[in-house]
Amino acid sequence: MANYKEIVTKAVIGKGKKNFTSTNDIILDVTPTTILGCWVINHNFKGYKDNDKIKIDGSYDINVWYSYDNNTKTDVVRKSNNYQEVVQLNKKEEVDGTDEEIIVRSLKQPTVIQADIEGNKIIYTIEKELGIELVGNTKVKIVVDSLDDDDWDLLDEEENLDKEVEEVIDNEVEEEFL
Repeated sequence: MANYKEIVTKAVIGKGKKNFTSTNDIILDVTPTTILGCWVINHNFKGYKDNDKIKIDGSYDINVWYSYDNNTKTDVVRKSNNYQEVVQLNKKEEVDGTDEEIIVRSLKQPTVIQADIEGNKIIYTIEKELGIELVGNTKVKIVVDSLDDDDWDLLDEEENLDKEVEEVIDNEVEEEFL
């Protein structure tokens, strides 16, 4: 009959990824003529559990380089954006939820996929992909070999001592002493 042991360990008990898009705007004091470049930097985020959902709070900075006055002058405007995303993560198994950890990874950094000018506004669309892992305690059941089949040799201390004494006699006693 097989003997079983249970090991309690941390493991990924829920995992998923999701694409997010959002549209924002920047209002300028001047009317832009052309958008020369848009880039996103300083992306920070943190996930936490809220009941049975995962919430992700994050922020990033967007820099927009634009021209104005009929393409005779340029400027760069910077804006910080905060966001909150909510996802429903399917658990692979039900466990005690008191010691769960949320790990969020950016699988695709936020990037500007479109930027348009409407009057004195620059309207831009951001796309990002986040991966979420839920780590918690779980049990693993393993089969353990029977402890009766022990392959260890039994060591006899007296036998070892006798061999040591014989070696000393062979090496140190002179046979031609008399």
